[in-house]
Amino acid sequence: MDDSLFLRRWSHDRLVRLDVVAAAGYAVALLLFAAEVPDPAVPAWAEYLLLAGMTLPLAVRRLWPLTVFCAVLATSLASVLLGLVHDRFAAAAFAIYMVALTRHRPRGEPTLAIGVCSAVAVLLLSVAGVPGPSPDIPGVLLGGVAFIGGAWIAGRVVRERRAHAMRSAEQLADRAVTEERLRIARELHDVVAHSMSLIAVKAGIANHVAAARPEEAADALRVIEATSRSALTEMRRLLGVLRSDLDAGPGLAPSPGLTDLAALAGQAAMAGVHVELDVRATGLPEGVELSVYRIVQEALTNVVRHAAPARCRVSVEASAGEVRVEVADDGPGERMLPGGRGHGLVGMRERVAVYGGSLTAGRRPEGGFGISARMPYGEAP
Repeated sequence: MDDSLFLRRWSHDRLVRLDVVAAAGYAVALLLFAAEVPDPAVPAWAEYLLLAGMTLPLAVRRLWPLTVFCAVLATSLASVLLGLVHDRFAAAAFAIYMVALTRHRPRGEPTLAIGVCSAVAVLLLSVAGVPGPSPDIPGVLLGGVAFIGGAWIAGRVVRERRAHAMRSAEQLADRAVTEERLRIARELHDVVAHSMSLIAVKAGIANHVAAARPEEAADALRVIEATSRSALTEMRRLLGVLRSDLDAGPGLAPSPGLTDLAALAGQAAMAGVHVELDVRATGLPEGVELSVYRIVQEALTNVVRHAAPARCRVSVEASAGEVRVEVADDGPGERMLPGGRGHGLVGMRERVAVYGGSLTAGRRPEGGFGISARMPYGEAP
């Protein structure tokens, strides 16, 4: 049996179908019990109608929680008053759990009082003993208080835990965005710092040979012009990125680029992912090359983690001032979609957003997972 079936979060439609099965099974169980213990004082059709009212609405408890609970509770009370006690408010407790799980908690809700009443009811039942096959009405109502109150408290506890988990996930995602922007800012800082160093060197050469070799000085000035334009573009990109603590930057290793993609493919191959690399891009700004490298690196990491062994195609193409990156695999693994909280895709989106580009990611119709990024690298306005 696949253990992931129980660990994976089920969709809403699947949970509704599960409720339909549970309601039908519970209805059949009560019908069989009613057939074994018939009540000659009540017509069979009326008994079956009450049993249907207690069970069948549970199939849509996720669609209309409060309405279903009111209907089931009213039918259960009618069954008790008529002496047809079959479920002791278990169906009503099953319905109110969904009410407590989905409805917002109003100010002043007596949750603590409900919990105390349920505990007292359980204590009284334990002292008085479990009611027999034909219990009296007070004992049944006392059991109903225990069941319904306990289900309400359970629903509220689960709701609070889910809300806390969601807040924690949002905080982690925000922290991941901040850390990724800081990393991007530091890397772009290295790009600009490298350009400024080159400009300083070329300016010194031009100043030194201006009189003796003017043609060499002109060449140095042309390099300074091209490099300064590229550096200004990267600095404009940098203004849109949140960053701090610049002194804690990375080491002196050169920034990776397109020439390092082959090494990435080799590392992925060692992990069981055969990479087909197609790079048709030259002369990209250093910051753009770094972003392309990081996007491919993160995409291949996701393939290794979630889909290996698999085949993967990496395509990098630049034309008309725009670079396009596509990474597609044929692996069966589950990957985090863009609306999710995966930190890898968060980082990709941040890098693409720096250049005003776009990113799409998702399952491919022919199987596997695909990521497509587009980044214009012309001068920022």
